[in-house]
Formats: sequence, C-alpha cells, structure tokens
Amino acid sequence: MNTNWSKWHDAYANPGSGLGDRLAAVRAQIDRRLDETAPNPVRVVSACAGDGRDLLGVLAGRSDADRVTALLVEYDAELAACAREDAKASPARIDVRQADAAQSEVYSDAGQADLVLLCGIFGNVSDVDIQATVEAAPQLCAPGAEVVWTRHRNDPDLTPSIRGWFADAGFEEVAFVAPDEDQWSVGVHRLAAAPRPLELGRHWFTFIR
Repeated sequence: MNTNWSKWHDAYANPGSGLGDRLAAVRAQIDRRLDETAPNPVRVVSACAGDGRDLLGVLAGRSDADRVTALLVEYDAELAACAREDAKASPARIDVRQADAAQSEVYSDAGQADLVLLCGIFGNVSDVDIQATVEAAPQLCAPGAEVVWTRHRNDPDLTPSIRGWFADAGFEEVAFVAPDEDQWSVGVHRLAAAPRPLELGRHWFTFIR
C-alpha cells in the first residue's frame, strides 16, 4: 500500500474531483439518520475515518451534537491527528483512535453502533475482503442500525454484488445514490436481522493501493 492518504484527501477541495459531491451525499445520509433518531443518544462507529470530515462536518452544523458518541478509527497518523484536533470543537463525545480499522478487536469497547460508516474502504480492497467486511458488519451494529458505505462504479461495477451481500447479511436497503454524471456511489443499509457478537482476532480487509 503506497498511497499517501493525507495528500489524497486534498482532492476533496478540487472542483470536479467528484469527491466533494460524494462527501455531500454521505453527509446527507448522516444528517438524515441523526434526524430520525432524535432526541435519543446515538452511537457512531467510523472505520477508516480519514480526517473525520464526513461526521464532524455534520456535527458542526447540529445543535444536538452532544447526544452523539463516536469512535473514529484511522490508520494514518496525520489524518488521525487532524480528526482529533477538529473533534475538540464538538460537544459530541468523540474518540479518535489511530489503529488498523480492519482489526476486529479495535471495536471491542465501542459498543453496538446506531450508525456505522464504511466510507472509502470498498474501492481500495479486494472483492473477497469487501464481502468479508459486509458479512462482519452486523457485529458492529445495534438493532436497526444503519451502515453507510461508498464505492466507485467503474467497470466491472461491483455495487450490485455489494448490495446483494448486504441483503444476505441481514440488511435492508435504505438508499443507493449513484449519479449519472459520475462514477461514485453511496449506499445505506439498515440491519433487519439480529446483531451478532464481535468476533475478536479477525482481520476483515487489507488495502491494496
């Protein structure tokens, strides 16, 4: 894995990169989920959270951010430091953890989440690892939790398979945002089956770029 992820995140500010539009779509789904769960406490888990701009950006605009407890897991030290610094301004209880988000034990003390963010993962790991991660997702979820994920739709488009894997894992589709003018997509699935206990010692995925 040779990608400089800190530099890669700079593309969010580039007009026409598509990443800005994808970020807006992810934020819209986070905002919707927070609206639907109000005024109850909400627990969020974000794997490969980067600098946390998706969740933190939403929380910055909400007056009820203090009901959110979140775990952000990011391997890159620079990105994790940025997220940790930005989180200081939020009234939410946010734990930014520099760690390998693919290791199941990282989440052992996180509790079951009402919202799980798997953004920026499925375009960077093997198809087998995507399926394994989807199959493991109920281990991170509270009953009725939602999972937000992203993936490009370049040929061969894997998103139909990913959506099927979520269905097989006990999820119902809430939304699938796929603009005609670009290749990114944002999926949202709600856990309809029972959550599963966390299996420690599992490694769900490996970045290949």
